[in-house]
Parts: sequence; C-alpha cells; structure tokens
Amino acid sequence: MGKQGTLTKAEMQIMNILWSLPSMKGTIADVLEGYGEKKPAYTTVATFMRILLNKGYVGFEKMKGTKTLCYYPLITKKDYTRQVLDGVKDDLFGGSFSSLVRFFVKEERISEKELKEMLDMVERQDSFS
Repeated sequence: MGKQGTLTKAEMQIMNILWSLPSMKGTIADVLEGYGEKKPAYTTVATFMRILLNKGYVGFEKMKGTKTLCYYPLITKKDYTRQVLDGVKDDLFGGSFSSLVRFFVKEERISEKELKEMLDMVERQDSFS
C-alpha cells in the first residue's frame, strides 16, 4: 500500500471524519454528516473518496445486499502524522529534529512550558530504554 504524498486540506478533512467514526468505517452519507452545517455536495465527497482510493489512503467494501460502499482508512492518524512530520524534518531541516525544534523555539511557536513538557517526556522515554 504505497502512499503518495501528503493529503490536501479537503482530503485531510475526509480522513479526519473517517478516523473519528466509531468503527472508522463509513459511507459517503456518514462522511457528509461529519461536516456539520457546511456540507459539500455528495458528488464532491465521492470524487475525493476516489482520489483517496487511488492514493492508497482508503479502502472500501460493499455493504451486504446493497450497492452502497463503506470506506475505511488504510493508515492510522498516528502513522500519517509521523509520515508527514518525518517528511518535514527531512525536507526542510536536513533530517535534524533539533533543527526543527530550534526553528519553532526561535519563531516563538513553542512556549517555555511546552519545551519543558517535551524535555520531561524525553527524560521519561530514556528511563524506559
């Protein structure tokens, strides 16, 4: 199941809805329900599902006794997040996690409290090794 590239904002929105469904499976109608008030057209979601299928991010099965398709993610949100962040780290920071963190600290996008929490997390991880 070779993934190609990152998801667009619209594709990500559909994946987030699928990941949030109780069984992580849903029809296009189920996905539309996840949009709340501002729903796109049924055909728009169907087009994005076809794109996600072609990219290898979702699979489908036919619901018994109907022509209705039920879609499900082929990647977890955690694995997708890791894939994207690894790409950012490699493409923009030469593979250096410390360079990535330094960037966010320098741009003041990480507070001292958040940085301390991250350091505490790293220390706890080290104690499990």
